[in-house]
Amino acid sequence: MEPTHAERIAAVRVAAAERLASLEQQLVDLRALRSGESDDDEHDPDGVPLSEEWSRLEGLREAAVRTLAELDAAAGAAARGEVPTCVRCGAVIPAGRLAARPHARTCVACAS
Repeated sequence: MEPTHAERIAAVRVAAAERLASLEQQLVDLRALRSGESDDDEHDPDGVPLSEEWSRLEGLREAAVRTLAELDAAAGAAARGEVPTCVRCGAVIPAGRLAARPHARTCVACAS
């Protein structure tokens, strides 16, 4: 049986929450590295500067937080029985788009 829209939202939310937890742990680990006395951040020839990695991880964390908020909003709308419509043009969002991205806020045409 095909999962319902609400079930797809819930499944994607679980994955997004796990991703957020992983990113937050990576940030904790990076903080521990940055607390070292010999932290020569910008001159490490062996890899990415810690500040660059921090910025990358923080950006990914912020995106994960936004995704969770979008999923929560979509779950609330689904619970109220609302049909997902495009926030730009008002058209119903096609089932195929919702299958791929259950928290989509725009139709395919407006997303392009």
